Amino acid sequence: MTSPQRRAFVASYLGWMLDAFDFFLLVMVVRHVAADFHTEVKAVSYAIFLTLAMRPVGALLFGYIADRYGRRPALMGSILLYAVVELLSGFAPSLGAFLVLRAIFGIGMGGEWGVGASLAMESVPAKSRGVLSGILQQGYPAGYLLAALTYWVVFPHFGWRGMFIVGSFPALLVLFIRSGVDESPAWLARRSQSGGERAVPLAGMLSTLKTRWPLFLYMIALMTAFNCFSHGTQDLYPSAFLEKQRGLSTATVSKIAIVYNLGAITGGILFGAFSQRIGRRRAIIFAALLALPMIPFWIGPTSAAALALGGFLIQFAVQGAWGVVPAHLNELSPSAVRGTFPGLAYQLGNLVASYLSPFQVALAERHGGDYGFSLGWVVGTVAMVLALLALLGPEARAAELAPSGT
Repeated sequence: MTSPQRRAFVASYLGWMLDAFDFFLLVMVVRHVAADFHTEVKAVSYAIFLTLAMRPVGALLFGYIADRYGRRPALMGSILLYAVVELLSGFAPSLGAFLVLRAIFGIGMGGEWGVGASLAMESVPAKSRGVLSGILQQGYPAGYLLAALTYWVVFPHFGWRGMFIVGSFPALLVLFIRSGVDESPAWLARRSQSGGERAVPLAGMLSTLKTRWPLFLYMIALMTAFNCFSHGTQDLYPSAFLEKQRGLSTATVSKIAIVYNLGAITGGILFGAFSQRIGRRRAIIFAALLALPMIPFWIGPTSAAALALGGFLIQFAVQGAWGVVPAHLNELSPSAVRGTFPGLAYQLGNLVASYLSPFQVALAERHGGDYGFSLGWVVGTVAMVLALLALLGPEARAAELAPSGT
């Protein structure tokens, strides 16, 4: 890659990694937030639900900015929003205020992925798109890993509020994007072709949906399954399953989370590269089905070492499938609305999947507080649904992400 391509990719990767870092700080401390606000885990799990439910609002808002004004200002705006709200979350005086802040956080988080992925995929060479897609998406488990390290180092001394204050540091990334990152060449070319006139994204999106609505609905269904696949294995696993059900210490949970996120990063990069050879759909199917035999090793053991191995294996498969997503969605999306179309489909899928954490808590409670039962059955079902959707869907591997690629 050229220097401008590398900087665009690095900015997109860091934006997504730090976005995930801020999100997973809450996942690591759900039980402690509940104790501080004198409530139950289920009540705090609604903060996760609200974050996921509001992400489509961010995808639409920042996607509009990205298609009309460029990827760079949209990316900076989304990062600044989620970083500032993360800081404010550390000072929330009540559960109600905390829930409102996490909903606003979801707007910033929802805007970052679509904008960052379009900037990255429009900037990098087509022949490298598969492996770079895998690396880009693994900013997500890398952020989770960073959150686990923060939990290990910061929480014992400063509590969950101190962790959220640390979570405001991503705001500094805006300075790098402003000074060192070029605008998407595809967006600049489209603007040049239109005589310098700015696009009208909402009108373009509505026009696109009139002819591409089956594709859009398919992408929403696919991303619903994908988000259930990832959030179903991540959001309740450290705090509710490892700490509450298995009785493990903070340090042990942090170490296990580090190990399984290393598995996630490895799987995402390998399957992303693999998809460049065998195709996006086949790579997704292979990774999704690979998760099925891993489930007993993930929720069955009682020792920390065995749980770490099981976590590595399941996340290798889960994030292996996810490694294909940035390239796959951007290749399927019309170029004129690429800042909005893939991100909105992704986040509407998140909206459909947003109630998963409260659902898993309720399912566990109906089975005597057995989170292992809830986690295992949900993920096993979702893995098969995801593989089926990938099998039935379209593919546009190595599509030219140029202005004419509509």
